[in-house]
Amino acid sequence: MSKRAVSFFPQEEEMEINKENRKRPSSDSLVQQSQWQLHNSDPPTVAFARSMDLNRENKKRASSDSFLQWSQWQLLDSILPTGGFAHSFGLEAAIQASIVSCPEDLQTFVIHLLENTGSLLLPFVYSTTMSPDSETRRKLDKMLDAMLTNEVSRKASISQGSALMRVAASVYSEIPYLKSMREASLSSGVVSFHHAPMFGVICGLLGLDSATSQRAYMFITMRDVISAATRLNLVGPLGAAVLQHQIAPVAEAILNRWKDRPVEEACQTVALLDIVQGCHGYLFSRLFCS
Repeated sequence: MSKRAVSFFPQEEEMEINKENRKRPSSDSLVQQSQWQLHNSDPPTVAFARSMDLNRENKKRASSDSFLQWSQWQLLDSILPTGGFAHSFGLEAAIQASIVSCPEDLQTFVIHLLENTGSLLLPFVYSTTMSPDSETRRKLDKMLDAMLTNEVSRKASISQGSALMRVAASVYSEIPYLKSMREASLSSGVVSFHHAPMFGVICGLLGLDSATSQRAYMFITMRDVISAATRLNLVGPLGAAVLQHQIAPVAEAILNRWKDRPVEEACQTVALLDIVQGCHGYLFSRLFCS
């Protein structure tokens, strides 16, 4: 049995003991290494490759989300040929009936129109956004067709909805469901789509949440009626932009009052506007379809 030579110099002996202790790993360091291996079981090369794959997936997902936003914004673009600018929502008839004759009357008219839109049409936009399938759309389409007793507004809704369906099936080619839905409807002889349910379906397929889709529908309604007012020489382009900005907070309040409601609660709140729009077909001369 080998014995370590005893040194007569205590300092040298202490230094040799420290050297041997440093060579022998401590129990604490072994535990730390085991814990590190438990949480980092992959070699450095595998961990690096995995992080690269994760970064690549994140970039791909971000790119997909960015492209989706472009598609969502295009749905609200006035250049989308859905026929919205061919309708005045009863404003032309209201002008000829002397109900609207100045910008102040126009502001009141737009607010009442948004109130009607929120109470009657937002429930249909909400329901189809949450369930953008053919069965739900077909059911709500028939329900809205029965609720729109005003023939002018009913035809306008079908005209805009059918145009929106045709345009969406052609533009959003990355969503084949739209094209197959339109082809199935054409083959069955049903070519009419009401605008509010169809708008909700497209919003749902484009990934818009229910609150955003309902706000978007209120926006395009306000945009189109104020645009009609400029062509009827009721307000200039700059005045129209100012008016739209002023009404925005009121529109948001109306949205919060009527959003996320089931179709069973859909109703008309300003009946006078519905009556006036129904008189549009009796105008001797008219610029708009409704």
